[in-house]
Amino acid sequence: MTYNVVLCGCGAMAKGWLRAVQSTPDLKATLKVVGLVDLNPDTAKALASEFDLGHAVIGTDLRAVLEETKADIVFDVVIPVARHAVVKTALGHGCHVLSEKPMSNSMEEAADLIRAAREAGKVHSVVQNRRFISGVRRMRRFVESGAIGDVTAIHCDFFIGPHFGGFREQMDNVLLLDMAIHTFDAARYVSGKTPLSVYCLETNPRGSWYAHGASANAVFRLSDDVVFTYRGSWCAEGERTSWESAWRIVGTKGMLTWDGEDTFKASVAGSEGGLLRGFTSVEVPPPLREEETHGHASVISDFLTAIRTGQTPETAGQDNIKSLAMVFGAIESARSGRSVDLAA
Repeated sequence: MTYNVVLCGCGAMAKGWLRAVQSTPDLKATLKVVGLVDLNPDTAKALASEFDLGHAVIGTDLRAVLEETKADIVFDVVIPVARHAVVKTALGHGCHVLSEKPMSNSMEEAADLIRAAREAGKVHSVVQNRRFISGVRRMRRFVESGAIGDVTAIHCDFFIGPHFGGFREQMDNVLLLDMAIHTFDAARYVSGKTPLSVYCLETNPRGSWYAHGASANAVFRLSDDVVFTYRGSWCAEGERTSWESAWRIVGTKGMLTWDGEDTFKASVAGSEGGLLRGFTSVEVPPPLREEETHGHASVISDFLTAIRTGQTPETAGQDNIKSLAMVFGAIESARSGRSVDLAA
């Protein structure tokens, strides 16, 4: 079975989606992009030309393009402030929806989208593509193996200085809202724990080229007394961390570290006498399923499997709202100066 797809939002982010579809044989055979929607038709036309989509209907109004194309699926790649209207329109036309993150611009809008998808009987999922990479999958498998015992703490550092230009440099809470959700979602996934509360200090450091909130330091309390700390900056020049953050996971028997790129180190307590007992290194196995490690392509495949089988996708709205709650809870804590309880 093939599905007709309308892609809404034809900026730079859309290219990653289309590359994933066109470079993955199963996706290329299953998905036909029949429409491109953008407020600027020239942007949509340029995207159509770049990806050989000359057959696609191009328009500025999603509703009109959906009516003309009879689409089955909407790929939502618009800016966050437009997401709620786009997803509601798509669901209202009987389409399944895969959205860029964050899944909405507020917790209220997120809850409304979950209700709308349930009432429409359609799949609504979110592209948390960084959950679907080898390193995150390896951490999850290793933690589940029990090799370092029960997880007690997760610590992540993120320090990069990207000069995007465009809308990000004008956003409020730019790091928390546009980037930190990747690490928050991965921490929740790897630990298998539920976020309960957060305290966050957000700043816009001297020299920042962002309008607001380029740096954040957050402490989350997770279920089973697990602590998750996040230290991040999007205006940190010099030697950077990985885009995936640098990780340290502490367990009752040992620790796992990952530099966010190629280096994993894991060890358990040694048996030496004295103040420090030393350690014994242990192997970190590869991901259990290699097909789950291809970022956008793996997310889209998981989304299609849900449509075909009726199973709930891994990043369905009703699950992803828990990661979104971490973001908005951190923002609220930063504004109020107080710890915030999380409920999603």
